[in-house]
Amino acid sequence: MTRTMTRALPLALALAGSVLLAGCNQNTALGNDREAGMYPAPQAAPIVGVEEALANVAVEIVKPETMSDADIRAIGGTADRCVFRLTEMSFPAFVYEAGGDAFIKLNGKLVPLRASGENRYMAGGLLIVTRLIDETGNAGLQMQEMIMVPPDAKDELGYRGFAQCYGTASA
Repeated sequence: MTRTMTRALPLALALAGSVLLAGCNQNTALGNDREAGMYPAPQAAPIVGVEEALANVAVEIVKPETMSDADIRAIGGTADRCVFRLTEMSFPAFVYEAGGDAFIKLNGKLVPLRASGENRYMAGGLLIVTRLIDETGNAGLQMQEMIMVPPDAKDELGYRGFAQCYGTASA
């Protein structure tokens, strides 16, 4: 191999790698690292009733979505509330206060719910039930089940995740 080829090879490999990685930052999913100077801060999802959030959507495919920091601010934060996370490190998918109000994000919209019993929250035919599980995750968070029954659904949807409470809140 000639001396010129030896010098050119690392440069060619670096250029090929940058071309391959060029599309990697196109993921717009919540939590994807993006350059802050290039993208505006995310706006909070609108707070709407369950009927509007699920309008024209097959209830069988509705899944809870993770909330952004803007969403959390729009619903009043997590002080003295608990959150349900799908993973120990993810953004919250359900924010609730035992015996009080709760919020879930469905179809890109924040839906408020009211307590309707111990660990039960309802709004417009949507039912959310939570239950702590006697297990902890790798980061030490308590495991929790969240059962969601959308309006007019034939089946319930179940999710296992993790509960985290802030301030004086308890799951």
